[in-house]
Amino acid sequence: MAVEFTLGDIVVDNAHRHPEVIAYRQGERTLTHAGLFERARRLVSAMVAAGLRRQDRISILSRNSIEFGEVMAATQLSGIIMATVNFRLAPGEMRDAINRVRPKIVFVADEFADVIAELAPTLTGSPLLVCIGRGHPDLLDYEQFLACGCGDGLALQARPEDIACLIFTSGTTGASKCCILGQAEQHRVLFTMNGEMRSGSSDRILINMPMFHIGAIAMLGGVHARGGGVVLQQQFDPDEAVELIGRHRITIVHLAPVMLNALLNAVRDPGALESLHTVVYAAAPMTMNILQRALELMPTAGFLNLYGQTEAIVSGLPRELHTGDRPGAGEALRSVGFPFPGNKVRIVDDDGRELPVGEIGEIVVRSDTLFRGYWDDHAATLATLRDGWCHTGDVGRFDERGLLYLVDRKKDVIITGGENVYSPEVEDAISRMPEVAACAVVGAPDERWGEAVCAVVVPEPGQTVTLAAVQEFVRARLARYKAPRRLVIVPELPVLPSGKVDKKRLRAELAAAS
Repeated sequence: MAVEFTLGDIVVDNAHRHPEVIAYRQGERTLTHAGLFERARRLVSAMVAAGLRRQDRISILSRNSIEFGEVMAATQLSGIIMATVNFRLAPGEMRDAINRVRPKIVFVADEFADVIAELAPTLTGSPLLVCIGRGHPDLLDYEQFLACGCGDGLALQARPEDIACLIFTSGTTGASKCCILGQAEQHRVLFTMNGEMRSGSSDRILINMPMFHIGAIAMLGGVHARGGGVVLQQQFDPDEAVELIGRHRITIVHLAPVMLNALLNAVRDPGALESLHTVVYAAAPMTMNILQRALELMPTAGFLNLYGQTEAIVSGLPRELHTGDRPGAGEALRSVGFPFPGNKVRIVDDDGRELPVGEIGEIVVRSDTLFRGYWDDHAATLATLRDGWCHTGDVGRFDERGLLYLVDRKKDVIITGGENVYSPEVEDAISRMPEVAACAVVGAPDERWGEAVCAVVVPEPGQTVTLAAVQEFVRARLARYKAPRRLVIVPELPVLPSGKVDKKRLRAELAAAS
């Protein structure tokens, strides 16, 4: 009979097995695993005193912080559900996100306290508002709230069947959805991540992805799974990241490709990154130029490409396939690796029929780590979870070795003159131009072709990029119809908190311009 575990089991085990290991470091502040358990337990007691019970909900609106980690640990221990809120949202969007989950407490960092105080009369159920940091006259102080709790015993205890958290998706192709993630399923996710990173209690991961997003939660939780530690950046700054890696001997980093590129540009001393043994990249397609440069600059680090969504972890390209001395290694670097152990992954057509090796279709996955559905959205749940399979909305293919290749988002496929154009391969081609610093490819409305391939390009400093030059470069490498018909020059690409380029915004701006 299988024994199920909760996320709280990790918090408890670390307090007993690795009590003196630093669980979180933020600036000069630190909190050990023993301290995390003690403060999280006290926080559970305070929430119970405030009237919460198992499977009640709290929301948290904050940048990365030790207190964010404490709130998360408290919910993992107690079975209270944590709902995260994107701090980059407009006030009205914050209100809507909070009201969708109807929390009994909202924990909010001091920099957002004024916004939440103004929204308070419109929040459903009049939740208790608790301010992390400097305090606010209209909100309860976090430390005072914590002091209301008792550190002895655990007032509530999570069960494997409980909902662990509610996490909003990035909303790359439509309205953001709220994913229901379970305790037992997320426990398995964290140990899968731990195995992929090969992390132990002596490891330290730098977390600069926002903790309201599943990527940061999975990575920091994967390191905590076996007693490791987390060094926090409130937000990504490449110069600070390089300094922190050297000062704290960081062993693992987790970066979107655009962040990895910025980190490489910030390196002045070749030995600055020598402590790294694992570089995890995820969230968006990686161009070969950036990856080859990273492999050269960090020859002793192992690289790991992870592919998944808030709804499902799918696959990973392990460090062994990032070396150039294996047959087919170059082509493998373009893949997102093999399905994780315990995952079944298929490529299907629009009617759900499985396609043969090499053919392109939608990626669907089945495993014991899937999300449970979308909060308060039955129609979207039925559309995504069908017959036990999670329909990712991503387009991909398998090769003969079983490597999975991510071709595009289903809604990002450009149909021009009846031909399908997959934006990542065009982006990869354009990114090889010496004059190009970054690029994104999207479809723009076109009366003649239906959609026109449009390249949105950030030039290298002092360089000029023309449509004719881009077309000539792409046509030398891809079919002529894949070459952009339009070119937009921008100082920077809009990026989502997950590190993905915001193509939905780019398409909207192009449509408005058209």
